Amino acid sequence: MPTLIGQPTVITAVGNKPKRIEEFFGRVNSNQDQISVARMVSPVGWQEPGQQPEFQEMTVVLQGQLRVEHQGGILEVNAGQAIVTEPGEWVRYSTPNGAEYIAICLPAFSPATVHRDTDTP
Repeated sequence: MPTLIGQPTVITAVGNKPKRIEEFFGRVNSNQDQISVARMVSPVGWQEPGQQPEFQEMTVVLQGQLRVEHQGGILEVNAGQAIVTEPGEWVRYSTPNGAEYIAICLPAFSPATVHRDTDTP
């Protein structure tokens, strides 16, 4: 029988400004550790510390622009575009002009496996 997910769970985000994370599937909302799917609504000027996660992250930008810093440079991911980061890669996300996007993590996002840099913005 199909399972209805009536609403996401709102999770507190890390970063220099409040960002709304709505988890539909994952460790918090649906008790799944193999995948997480969340909608992010990120304000102008938001940034988080760099990270080197143990999970693959696939991100689809719905509105605005997501900036992804990595060891080889910077990628600007615009509305209608997507990006994939692999486990073990160092990345840092920010939204200089604000953005709305969907993030899918395999396995599911966990604070214990994201490995954020110790310095905060």
